Amino acid sequence: MTSINYMLLWFGAAVSIAEIITGGLFAPLGFAKGAAAIVLGHLVGTTILVLGGIIGSQTKLPAIVTTRISFGVYGSYLFAILNIMQLIGWTAVMIVAGGRSVNQITKMLWSFDHMTLWSLVIGALIFLWIAAGKDGLKKLNSAAVVLLFALTVILSGVVFTNSELFTKQPAGEMTFGGALELSVIMPLSWLPLIADYTRFSKTTSGGAWGSWIGYFAGSCWMYLIGLGAAIVTGDSDPAGMMLAANLGLAALGIVILSTVTTTFLDAYSAGVSCTNLVPKASERKMALAMTVVGTALAIVINIEQYESFLYAIGSVFAPLFAILLTDYFLLGRQQVDTGLLVNWGAVLVWIVGVVMYYQFVNLDLVVGATVPVMIITGAIYAVFARLMAGWRTIRAAKAAG
Repeated sequence: MTSINYMLLWFGAAVSIAEIITGGLFAPLGFAKGAAAIVLGHLVGTTILVLGGIIGSQTKLPAIVTTRISFGVYGSYLFAILNIMQLIGWTAVMIVAGGRSVNQITKMLWSFDHMTLWSLVIGALIFLWIAAGKDGLKKLNSAAVVLLFALTVILSGVVFTNSELFTKQPAGEMTFGGALELSVIMPLSWLPLIADYTRFSKTTSGGAWGSWIGYFAGSCWMYLIGLGAAIVTGDSDPAGMMLAANLGLAALGIVILSTVTTTFLDAYSAGVSCTNLVPKASERKMALAMTVVGTALAIVINIEQYESFLYAIGSVFAPLFAILLTDYFLLGRQQVDTGLLVNWGAVLVWIVGVVMYYQFVNLDLVVGATVPVMIITGAIYAVFARLMAGWRTIRAAKAAG
């Protein structure tokens, strides 16, 4: 895959209802402060995301398999299970968000109200998207991104031409540090899967820059649309915006398409993580199974817990990748040791990082929680790595003959 392929892939992933909804949470800050939190958070978060992608493009390994560099084979099993859980959760959340928006549109247009049916339709389309395979994916994604780019232009016109955008101050509570954290967490949520795709890059730089530009541009744009819509109308649901713009039937296709182009990445990478546990399994078949599970979960999930879900992802994967990035880029450990079963020192530092994350969230610092936690976790690991060198479980060597 080329840099253009990655730019289209990650732009399409970023154009999603979830990103618009998250941007809407920043409305109490007003547009200027909210926009500053969005851009600063994405500069940091997208850069961290792409560092994980560079590891994938250089090692040609899926994201969760690369954690064996720091944590060993059994350690990677733990993170595979956690990643499968969060990706199935993302699949369900995205299907619910898309289904609600589609249902809102069909209620307004035809008085048709059936949330469960729309969740099943979106799940079925994701299933077919994955079944198309990598070649089909590139063609489908390229066509979809063109249509989604038109969506961003239309929604931007609806939101940013309103005269109240820069003057109206909505009610509610949100600190700058909290907003910054939610801007960093969104790209961070893709860290456990970006290498699943950059491992196919023609060049490391092409995969890195294409991914960075595509995701940064798309995600910032979606956040800003959600922020503007929430300030002007008090509602960041894109369905309402598109109906206000008289898009009608086109709104239906736009919401479904944006949900599918984002969610298939979650479902597919859940399947890739499954193959870390069951190496002989087919990535595509496992991804299709994960789509079915995510769709079933979407029918019963409570999307109101969405913000807490984002924080949970940050708590697990911020310290995990702080350790992996420290090992790979600072300590020079860039190969998987097949004999390493568990690096208990790395696991201990990771646990410290998880606990520390929630402490920093409660402190509500202006710099958020992810950045200081990753820096401190990486520093602890770098300082004590040699002292903990013996805290490892190594596979017993087979006897000769």
